[in-house]
Amino acid sequence: MMQGALTPLAKERAAMRAVTDHACQLHAQGQDIVFTAAIVKDGDIIATARNEVDDTGDVSRHAEVVAMAKATAFLGNRDLSGATLIASCQPCEMCLSTMRWARIDRVIFAAQQANTDSAFFRFPRLTIADFHAACDGAFDWHGGLDEDRVAHIYLPKGAA
Repeated sequence: MMQGALTPLAKERAAMRAVTDHACQLHAQGQDIVFTAAIVKDGDIIATARNEVDDTGDVSRHAEVVAMAKATAFLGNRDLSGATLIASCQPCEMCLSTMRWARIDRVIFAAQQANTDSAFFRFPRLTIADFHAACDGAFDWHGGLDEDRVAHIYLPKGAA
């Protein structure tokens, strides 16, 4: 399991618990697209979100993007330097790029790309390590935190 070099802080672990609880709750309710996210800054959760693609018809309304939008609105600033993105599943390429535009330098996620359905990624051969290298290590990351809680949600189709 590739986890990255970052060690999650207690507040980030608590945020992950809330994010994975939310994902499990949505899944239990029969929701189809179950991705959840939060932004932690200065030890506080400043934004939480779920995927809104089906609600809005806007393919860019991934949970991570929605959480970043809420966080920038809350702060009144699009610069999220010093914030951590917490996600129930490894962020896709769009979300990782948005994270970098927002200057977020920490990302922690539960389900890892290698253990999920490849349909969740448009460029499935690009790994988080590739993104990390492509931006000269401008962000730190940790994958697999609480993955056991949500793995069943993101399994490849037909896997049990």
